[in-house]
Amino acid sequence: MLLAVDSSTQTLGLALYDGAQVVGEMIWQTHNRHTVELAPAVDELLQRCNVKAENLQALAVALGPGSFTSLRIGLALAKGLALALNIPIVGVPTLEILVAAQPVRDIPLVAVLQAGRNRLAAGWYAAIKGHWQAQGEASVCTVEELAEKIDKPTLVCGELSSIQRQLLAHKHKNVLLASPAQALRRPSYLAEIGWKHWQSGKVNDVVTLSPIYLHVAEAIPA
Repeated sequence: MLLAVDSSTQTLGLALYDGAQVVGEMIWQTHNRHTVELAPAVDELLQRCNVKAENLQALAVALGPGSFTSLRIGLALAKGLALALNIPIVGVPTLEILVAAQPVRDIPLVAVLQAGRNRLAAGWYAAIKGHWQAQGEASVCTVEELAEKIDKPTLVCGELSSIQRQLLAHKHKNVLLASPAQALRRPSYLAEIGWKHWQSGKVNDVVTLSPIYLHVAEAIPA
């Protein structure tokens, strides 16, 4: 049994996965209450699914980009569990979770997360040999700057406010917005990615595993 933990932004997510099915999943919006809500939610999910902590065999955790403080809280919880239970841990870039849920198409894809100060963390992807592959490093931009970069039909998924969605929708000829449900960051996808890495032996060092920050000096606490 693998536990997935995603605390990258104000959207928190947990999932239990056994390789054959998603045993349980929780997704909710928090309001800067990561420290208060995350650990009790793990206990609640385990109880609801009748899974004991000692039944966990591996952990998957979202690494960011995201909020400086929220990432640290989630990673600290996952690393603490990994050390206490002596089980492997797998770190997964947060944008990969979003991308994994999108059907492969023959147009570019942009995955976005809220990065504070009305900015977005954005990663660009292209469909290559039937899989989405990153095109360069993720970067921080405003929604206006993102809109200016989109000059051909492009799928956009991820965390967007209603105002940001409206602004991008004005470029209706080139911007194909994933629906809010399709844009939700599902921890079950994090669990599947983490499971595959674990099963293939691609695990991380629990001591040195660290979050992915963009423009650390400008990071905004969750």
